[in-house]
Amino acid sequence: MVSPENNSKKRATILVVDDTPENLVFVSEMLKEDYEVKAATNGQTALAIVEKFSIDLILLDVVMPGMDGYEVCRQIKAKKGGGDIPVIFLTSKSKAEDQEFGFSVGAADYIKKPLSPPITMARIRIHLENKASKDFLHDQNEFLEAEVQRRVEELSVIQDVTINALASLAETRDQETGNHIVRTQYYVKIIADQLYLRGKYPDIVTPEYITMVFKTAPLHDIGKVGIPDAILLKPGKLTAEEFDIMKTHAKLGYDAIVKAEEEVGAHYPFLSAAKEIAYGHHEKWDGSGYPQGLSGEDIPLSARLMAVADVFDALVSKRVYKAAMTNDEAFDIIREGRGSHFDPLLVDIMFEMQTDFIKIAETYKD
Repeated sequence: MVSPENNSKKRATILVVDDTPENLVFVSEMLKEDYEVKAATNGQTALAIVEKFSIDLILLDVVMPGMDGYEVCRQIKAKKGGGDIPVIFLTSKSKAEDQEFGFSVGAADYIKKPLSPPITMARIRIHLENKASKDFLHDQNEFLEAEVQRRVEELSVIQDVTINALASLAETRDQETGNHIVRTQYYVKIIADQLYLRGKYPDIVTPEYITMVFKTAPLHDIGKVGIPDAILLKPGKLTAEEFDIMKTHAKLGYDAIVKAEEEVGAHYPFLSAAKEIAYGHHEKWDGSGYPQGLSGEDIPLSARLMAVADVFDALVSKRVYKAAMTNDEAFDIIREGRGSHFDPLLVDIMFEMQTDFIKIAETYKD
């Protein structure tokens, strides 16, 4: 990043535009000791020079055949970056309305002919210093914006890595694969995308919300790290007592995220979504689920989405205690659970997107 002081030491490039060769020579001789000089005898040539070279300031004659100075200035200002180039009109016109019109098309200043070298040089220095300061602030702002964006992206990557590492830990203990995480993420996203496209829950389902539930879905079973191996890895059916212990994984996951949130001392939307999913993905639409026995829309939407995704994937996946079902068998069970286990709207969308579900299951199969 270049400071205004460094910019002022660099030889600036000035474009002089005048249809009179003698005037071009006079002004060029005046400037050449301190500046790089480009010259043009008409508007078209001036525009071509601005297109090709980096110009810091333009001295522009007003009265020229063909395209006059006003039109040249207007076209320069319309170009990308042209608005940042100071244009000083050189003219014998002294009427207030002439100057007012010149400023309206983008002029930075007026210098009356015949030119006074000391006045001309002083005015040029002032405008170049102003431009250098503006360029410096622009560069600084771009740098800061890029740095903020870099840090946001870095934090997002760290967040994603942390979520997936924790989720993988839970899945590894449960002898499930990382593909279960990926599949359920995409099942959730398929339904959430359709909710958004159909305008359902517009106050909740936004592109940001969809990204958030997609990224936090892997934490749904994080509480399983607190379940004893004898229960978690048991190949046969759990006893009633063992199942009661297994069910505590929802609360364990919720508590773990709450504790982490308290230690950080701040509340973030993605952690709220993670808590909802971990705590509520075993709730049922009719209120017969756990751990809170919530029903209907009292169950957070993120948890209702996760319930459909998680059960479907569990049905079509092989586990130590069961064989995998076919897709048709799994869909039949989901259909039977419509309105009792699952949100009816989400089930209806799932069946409309049945092909997409099967594609995800095949693409990320174990």
